[in-house]
Amino acid sequence: MRQTPAQRHRMHALALQQASAQQAAQAHGHTVGTAYELQLAQLHQHRLMLKDIKSIERKIEAKRKLLPEYDAYLDGVLQARPGTQDDVLATTLVWHIDAGHIERALQLAHYALESGIVPPDRYQRDLATIVQDEVAQAILAGTITGRAGVEAALKALSLTNGRDTPDQAQSKLHKAAGWAILGKTASHDVDMKTRTLTACKKALPLLQRAMELDARAGVKKDIERLERRLAKQD
Repeated sequence: MRQTPAQRHRMHALALQQASAQQAAQAHGHTVGTAYELQLAQLHQHRLMLKDIKSIERKIEAKRKLLPEYDAYLDGVLQARPGTQDDVLATTLVWHIDAGHIERALQLAHYALESGIVPPDRYQRDLATIVQDEVAQAILAGTITGRAGVEAALKALSLTNGRDTPDQAQSKLHKAAGWAILGKTASHDVDMKTRTLTACKKALPLLQRAMELDARAGVKKDIERLERRLAKQD
């Protein structure tokens, strides 16, 4: 059931109230409080509902419809920034990526990584790896393109810089950043001759780094094409 404006306001206020109390009682523990418990219970029900949906496409559409139910709570947490473990925030962060809400996901990821929040065990990856993998996949698949894709890739790189994540995940994100700058996706190639010199110069080191991290990154031909394009300008 969709929340009314009054219910959203109450959830936001409860999230702020619980965060304040949590900071005083247990600065780095697990989130507790009425707002969190209500949202955790709702999350459990929503997960059960999603489990019954077999189609990935339908699951994603269902997540888009469910996510607004968490906005007031998440806004309260982001405002108060209690720094405690929060399974609701960690789970909905991933759902936002699934739903294509990359800007919102990275907003949540910034706080979560800063606070040391970890995703529930069922995800089997740490948060930095999830951000690298999923943001990269959204860009490579063309779910987000243009300036939004470039900004998402660079933000994800910044947030996860220095994190101990698999080389393949780092490579994938560098590849996605380079492709985003060039306007390329898995289903849409580009003619390097039509790319600006600035774009080529920015993309090349990102793709070279992707290759360094994973020789099977699938960017060798892109690098060769970019090097030929730039060599003609010397």
